[in-house]
Amino acid sequence: MSLSDRVWWHVYPLGFAGAPITPSPAPHASAAPAHATEAPVGDGLNRITAWLDYAAGLGFTGLLLGPIFASSTHGYDTLDHRHIDPRLGTLDDFIKLAAACRERDIALVLDGVFNHVGSEHRWVGEALAAGPDADATVAVDWSTGEPQLGTFEGHDALVTLNHGSPRVVAEVADIMSLWLDRGASGWRLDAAYAAPTDFWAAAISTVKESHPDSWFLGEVIHGDYQGFVRDSGVDTVTQYELWKAIWSSLVEHNLFELDWTLTRHGEFCEDFTPATFVGNHDVTRIASRVGREGAVAAMRILMTLPGTPFIYYGDEIGAEGVKEERAGGDDAVRPEYPPPPPSTWPPDEAAAEVLDAHREAIALRRARPWLATATVTVEHLENERLTYVVSGDRAGEALRVEVDLTESPSVSVTPAVAD
Repeated sequence: MSLSDRVWWHVYPLGFAGAPITPSPAPHASAAPAHATEAPVGDGLNRITAWLDYAAGLGFTGLLLGPIFASSTHGYDTLDHRHIDPRLGTLDDFIKLAAACRERDIALVLDGVFNHVGSEHRWVGEALAAGPDADATVAVDWSTGEPQLGTFEGHDALVTLNHGSPRVVAEVADIMSLWLDRGASGWRLDAAYAAPTDFWAAAISTVKESHPDSWFLGEVIHGDYQGFVRDSGVDTVTQYELWKAIWSSLVEHNLFELDWTLTRHGEFCEDFTPATFVGNHDVTRIASRVGREGAVAAMRILMTLPGTPFIYYGDEIGAEGVKEERAGGDDAVRPEYPPPPPSTWPPDEAAAEVLDAHREAIALRRARPWLATATVTVEHLENERLTYVVSGDRAGEALRVEVDLTESPSVSVTPAVAD
């Protein structure tokens, strides 16, 4: 089964494990990162392993993990890409997790933060100590005499890599290959939009030489999706346009927005299979935007459209959480799951109904793998009603999907006759 044909469970490990997100005490430290031996070892990866039967039982065939490597705080400020964050466990724990995934035919994709590193990463101290004539691994501007570190979107704790350096290309390719050798099948490339496409193309082509089946998902929020896929060498990108159109159409009772986006989505699908979602670790929960009934409707739309669908952990039970633009503002959308899976899960009857709806929709999706590359034809369109037919290449591969927002949001799916 191609990784593009799978249905993915997206987990943010530090939140899932309830790990402390501790601020780093000293930016730009040149000493070795304090992630190694003296830090207490957590059980985050083992917790995720314990939940794999739950994921497999729901029908998931892929697991996308957020950052698992040594970092200062939230995981996206990496200190060492070659070591597991001690808050999550050990290398042995990762090896066991990867093996457990293989036993259940669940593909494993890791989150690679290769646009930037944490300000305490040893590369930062080395670059500052080496001076302006060195081939630095991080971006440093020495033009004023005093070094100015390049930062990701103005965050001083996130220092941009020097993507024009062959050394950085080689380091990133080596890191990606290392974890592919250890059991991963591919990579989500965090903030892929912020790094040059020729950097990604060079690193990915190097990895593909030894791992030809490896799969790459680039985080791209807006812009030329097709051009990015073509020029960077990634297999797919995050389809944020569809994410926004689904929830916004439900909120505003304006299905013309979804209709317009489906046209764009169809154009993308001619060139690649987009990574689709209605929730992730960076956005307000779908249930907080549209309610639990709306969240189920959004999920059913997602599961009947072409693409590679990702379900963010917690969304399958209708969890709520609002992202806020402040320190710690992501915590509400990155919750802890109990260790081990409790016998009384999900926590309430309403959550159980959402879970059952996900199980049913995932089963529908898995029974129709042609949906990943299907085409969509809109048959009827009003502000609050939309009917579309999604069709495969063979006779009988067709579903009719009716979205109705006139009362409570609902989505019905029935067989349709292919043209």
